Amino acid sequence: MSNVHLRKLSITLGGKPIIRALDLQVEPGEFLVLLGPSGCGKSTLLHAIAGLVDACAGSVEIGGRDLTLADPSERGIGMVFQSYALYPTMTVRDNMSFGLKMAGTPKAEIARRVERAAAMLQLDALLSRKPAQLSGGQRQRVAIGRALVREADVFLFDEPLSNLDAKLRAELRRELKLLHARLGSTMIYVTHDQVEAMTLASRLVVMRGGEVQQVGTPLEVYARPANRFVAGFLGAPAMNFIDGGVDPQQRFVAGELALSLADAPGPCTATLGVRPEHVHIEAGAALAAEVTVIEPMGNHQVVWFACGPHLLSAIVPADAAYAPGQAIRFRIDAAHVSLFDAEGKRIQSAGMQYASV
Repeated sequence: MSNVHLRKLSITLGGKPIIRALDLQVEPGEFLVLLGPSGCGKSTLLHAIAGLVDACAGSVEIGGRDLTLADPSERGIGMVFQSYALYPTMTVRDNMSFGLKMAGTPKAEIARRVERAAAMLQLDALLSRKPAQLSGGQRQRVAIGRALVREADVFLFDEPLSNLDAKLRAELRRELKLLHARLGSTMIYVTHDQVEAMTLASRLVVMRGGEVQQVGTPLEVYARPANRFVAGFLGAPAMNFIDGGVDPQQRFVAGELALSLADAPGPCTATLGVRPEHVHIEAGAALAAEVTVIEPMGNHQVVWFACGPHLLSAIVPADAAYAPGQAIRFRIDAAHVSLFDAEGKRIQSAGMQYASV
């Protein structure tokens, strides 16, 4: 296992800055996920670690060695791309062993590594098949196996499940998590899919515009987002946002909606954020609203409702009966709200506790 340390890394492509003075420490054996929208620089960052993209400033250290200027073959990494990129005329066995043969690895060692990787990925019975005889999920497992046989210090995954349907993505997510548990290797994984990020990561890095927005465990990032961008990017449905302000009585006020807060910052403009699972529709609750849309989701429903000018969502049981136009009462679980300032940054207050609505 090796650590990866990026120090003040900057990357410019075509005269346009992509990554800006980025610092990141990846611990040995960690499954780190880079998450962000398309164009945020996450794949470019992964390619820089692999040596496929040159840095214009800063350094890339792997296993304590500065490999910023090293060739990809010298970095001790195994990489899996979004495209399977398998040789169509070669069998699964030959696809997995091709890189080792080119490196002059002894035949016995190649056979050992291929058999080991095939067993891990449940490819034992498919070693004699060619790519055209495989499903999409099987092809992606072969691509992963081709990286595993390198027995690398660090494995890099560049959106490897993007081309698969939902069922196969779910299956391979489980397999990747089990694979990491078996190998204990350092893995860095790029995705724009928050479900993949939340389920796979031991730590999550949320990126935007070439910069890191927040680093933490999935639970930390989800429960205590550092800014409004992170709060809105994670979660389905997304976090509810209500623009308003904190008054001298330590209440968040937005039109008819008011929440009492304990130890809140002084009077200021603020946005309150609350996730749909922390909005509760209950008879006799303090706040009134009118249902606008119902979204059945199988094991639950999402109810959208208007409270004055504010459109909010709540998650309710699948068998709950609501209809558009229905008057409801609701409350917000104030222990789980977030406050953001006018610039979108989380408002921090030592020991802040939110009182119940």
